Amino acid sequence: MKKWIRNLTFVGMAAMSMLALAACGSKSNSSSSAKTTVSMTMPGDKPKNYTEIINKANKEIHKTYKDIDLKMNFIGWGDYEKKYNVMITSGESYDIAFAQSYSANAAKGAYADLTDLVKKDAKKAYDAVDPAYWKGVTVNNKIYGFPVNANVFAQNALVFNKQFLDKNNIDVNAVNSYASMEPALEKFHKANPGVAGFAIGQGFKASPKSMDFPVGNGYPFAIDSTGKSDKIVNVYDTEEMRDILKTLHSYYLKGYIPKDAATSSTQYNLQDNTWFTRQETVGPYDYGNTALENAAGGKKMTVQPITDPFKSSAQAQVAVWSISKTSKHKKEAVQVLNLLNTDKTLLNNIVWGVQGDQWNFTDKAKGKIKTTKNYKPNYFIGAWMMGNNNILYTQDSVTPEMIQKRDDSIKAAKQSAALGFNPDTSSVKTEMTNISNVMSKYLDILNTGTADPVPTIEKMDKELKTAGYDKVQKELQKQYDAFLAKK
Repeated sequence: MKKWIRNLTFVGMAAMSMLALAACGSKSNSSSSAKTTVSMTMPGDKPKNYTEIINKANKEIHKTYKDIDLKMNFIGWGDYEKKYNVMITSGESYDIAFAQSYSANAAKGAYADLTDLVKKDAKKAYDAVDPAYWKGVTVNNKIYGFPVNANVFAQNALVFNKQFLDKNNIDVNAVNSYASMEPALEKFHKANPGVAGFAIGQGFKASPKSMDFPVGNGYPFAIDSTGKSDKIVNVYDTEEMRDILKTLHSYYLKGYIPKDAATSSTQYNLQDNTWFTRQETVGPYDYGNTALENAAGGKKMTVQPITDPFKSSAQAQVAVWSISKTSKHKKEAVQVLNLLNTDKTLLNNIVWGVQGDQWNFTDKAKGKIKTTKNYKPNYFIGAWMMGNNNILYTQDSVTPEMIQKRDDSIKAAKQSAALGFNPDTSSVKTEMTNISNVMSKYLDILNTGTADPVPTIEKMDKELKTAGYDKVQKELQKQYDAFLAKK
């Protein structure tokens, strides 16, 4: 996931504020003292209609589990990772939380082992999830989190502001790579020098067509998703990545990329005309540009994918709910997750907002809805992070053909050769820290095109070697070879 620009479904949850953390589940002190309150901690703003959402949610939960109440706790995106890490390291007895650094925390034993629980107390939900997800969240042969069944594969795409395309008579139908968008960028920049051509900034990562990053794309280690090579390589030493970075550097020199891109945290809001093109992650449940346009209040966009569709561990771990190993309500927490992934009424009144206020049925039998003027950011919680997207209602604008295309594309998507490979880096912990420190110096200046890639990578590689790159690569290769042997 990109840091500086959220996955497209993050957009509806922008403008965050930090809220107090109250992560522990507890017995209610109200008149319904027999009920168990399951806490669910997540990133983002508390919805303005939270009281209505949670009251409806608990009413629905009580139909199946009469003694369980759900309470949601919210922490602003800017603070979530830090506060989440405190929860993990302190051994706080939270119930459900939106996982960060899932594989690493699972390997460290921070989460409850759900391998048996999800198959017993959430079997219906478990069976409804694409098997690729379970491969992607399996660490040391155990399941430590419940993944959200949504975009099991996704592609990074160049997204163009259609208003600018039409105004400047620019055709981008042939764009399928960073290099192929140069004619469009050149024409736009000449006519609109004051608007960001390629709106990228701090945290942006350039994307090769088919690469897996087994320990995250903040590190240089990469695997060919196609399986044509079984070697773990430094992605910045590959010809493909170097060519991409040379292209981006040329765009930077020509002014197509903002001059302060390597240090800027500027958010180019989807709904604003402050950008011509941007990079977003798009999957089958986004129905082309539909989700982007919804998040931007109807603003029209054109989406051109630049990476290949693979089911990968990284994609499987985009949205995972973990349960603390010290939680006192593990069974009840799993039961809540079961409902969030099987109960249409429960899930849809969270991710669309409240029926009758944010949306209404147009055809209940077919699960078709129309949103109202009250459907806007901070009045719902993003579907990508909540539950099984396959049971979501769809807007009238989503046609049966679009749904069929969604289903066909999921069936046709290939599994990455590295799907399910979640390495244990505990034996090279010091080297991983050293490598991370080196990468922090170079990631932004390389990926934004700010630095000349060839001499910069040569310098970075020397520092990586001193930091212990060879030792880590050898350990990862050993584990990957063993992983492939078992397959």
